[in-house]
Amino acid sequence: MASIPDTKAPVWAGTNLTRLLTEGLKHSLRKFVPRPGASRFRGNFATVERAMAAVRRGQLAGYDHEANAEIAFEEMCRLLPWDYPVLFWLDRLVRNAPNLIDLGGHMGTKYRAFRRFLDLPDRFDWAVYDLPPMVRAGRARAKADGLTGLSFHDTLQGTPASDLVLASGLLQYLDRPFTDLMNGLPQLPRDLVLNKVATCEGPSRVTLEKFPESEVPYQIRNRCEFEDSLAEMGYRIVDQWTIPSFNHTLSRGLLTTSRGYYAALA
Repeated sequence: MASIPDTKAPVWAGTNLTRLLTEGLKHSLRKFVPRPGASRFRGNFATVERAMAAVRRGQLAGYDHEANAEIAFEEMCRLLPWDYPVLFWLDRLVRNAPNLIDLGGHMGTKYRAFRRFLDLPDRFDWAVYDLPPMVRAGRARAKADGLTGLSFHDTLQGTPASDLVLASGLLQYLDRPFTDLMNGLPQLPRDLVLNKVATCEGPSRVTLEKFPESEVPYQIRNRCEFEDSLAEMGYRIVDQWTIPSFNHTLSRGLLTTSRGYYAALA
């Protein structure tokens, strides 16, 4: 059975973390709190295919577009309240790790948000896997900002073998089973940190999230089925949490709960 990482004081102990989290939340409200009478979501569909077929004329369909790369970039580079459990576990997991795979890591936003609070080893490789438009934009940004600790990959085969995987905000946009994605990695990681996993207690459903120029399928997974899928891959859930800021009531009364997990290979 995997051992739980030690609880040595984190490198960010003594910083005014409350102030930083409050500032991050204030900035994030611009994206995550809709205008009165507005909604981020539309529809309630059984599959991703049905959701894609319902995208309105004049809107881009799905996430895989250059127009989506820069959305909320500055906000996502800030430390936000729902990042705290992720930071708590990563602080313990990166100490002896040579690298980390950030699945759906966008343009390296979590690296930018977390790096000052993590005691990353020398030559640590924060390897981002994402769609080609995000990878191209992320590489350009990292080069312009002189960030040498980031690498970007648009194929799973190109990612390094790693014992640590982060997936924050990926699952709701993933258009295939999470087990398929994990099995495409060079190896199953020992430690898995997930955040902002949209779940429900009934059958899995899909809604459409409204972006400025597109509508994107947003998946809500049945909680028990998702947790069972982790167990089938050999993972034991060590810790989990909920994120009330991302809980929603969608079309037809669908109640969603946003969750995070730290799981380790048993």
